[in-house]
Amino acid sequence: MRKGLERKRIILTGSRKTEEMCTLVEKQGGIPIVRPAQGTVFLDEKEVEPEIERIVNEGVDWVVFTTGIGVETLFKIAENMGIHESFISTIHKAKVATRGYKTRSALKKWGIAPIAGDDDGTTQGLIRSLKEFEFNNQRLMVQLHGDSAPMLKRFLEGRGAVYSQILPYKHIAPDPQVLKSLCDEISTGKVDAVCFTTAMQVHFLFDYARENQFLSQLKSMFNNKVMAAAVGKITAEALEEEGVENVLQPEQQRMGAMIMKLSQYYSERKVNH
Repeated sequence: MRKGLERKRIILTGSRKTEEMCTLVEKQGGIPIVRPAQGTVFLDEKEVEPEIERIVNEGVDWVVFTTGIGVETLFKIAENMGIHESFISTIHKAKVATRGYKTRSALKKWGIAPIAGDDDGTTQGLIRSLKEFEFNNQRLMVQLHGDSAPMLKRFLEGRGAVYSQILPYKHIAPDPQVLKSLCDEISTGKVDAVCFTTAMQVHFLFDYARENQFLSQLKSMFNNKVMAAAVGKITAEALEEEGVENVLQPEQQRMGAMIMKLSQYYSERKVNH
């Protein structure tokens, strides 16, 4: 019996569990190619401390939290600075919005209840929930995780908000040679699918493509020949923001589920063609 990924060349852009992912691709008959596009992440405490201090001293009208780990980290840094209680008090006085259930869970520990939040784990869902509020001259602090969230920024600034962002974690781009190989392989159609496990992998690839004249080829190939697979909603949303129209994603936001979904996709195509 033919397997779903038989002779399909599948790029894996993650840097975690690559051996397991390769094995799974091979079991489905595919040829895995590892091109880690995640980059490295580091905690940028010194950069964040002045921002936390400014928020405590000046106050803020709104705080938007987008990741659970970002919430935990900001509160930990405030504790290390000796202004933990003041920081919590400042957040309690502000209106709070969140993206993602992990973010809401993290805030619950501090008795903070958001008045707005997504219904589907995406930035678009968060924006939908914010549409009923007025932001003219409102001071907003938005916690991000390496992703600059241009869609959210455009929405808030378009509504007259005074927008500032705080990034507890900084990302260093991956090896440019890896990104060049990725762009070459996708734009020349040497691969059948690319699997993305975080939004950062998407942003690093497309940023490199933009700077090195690969962008139009990349979009064209993703929309016509090469399948883009995303592990979950945030990653899929990043691809859609970059103009990728066909994004495959599993119901369960798991790496293994993504590979099986891809295998199923190709199996169904063989049956229908």
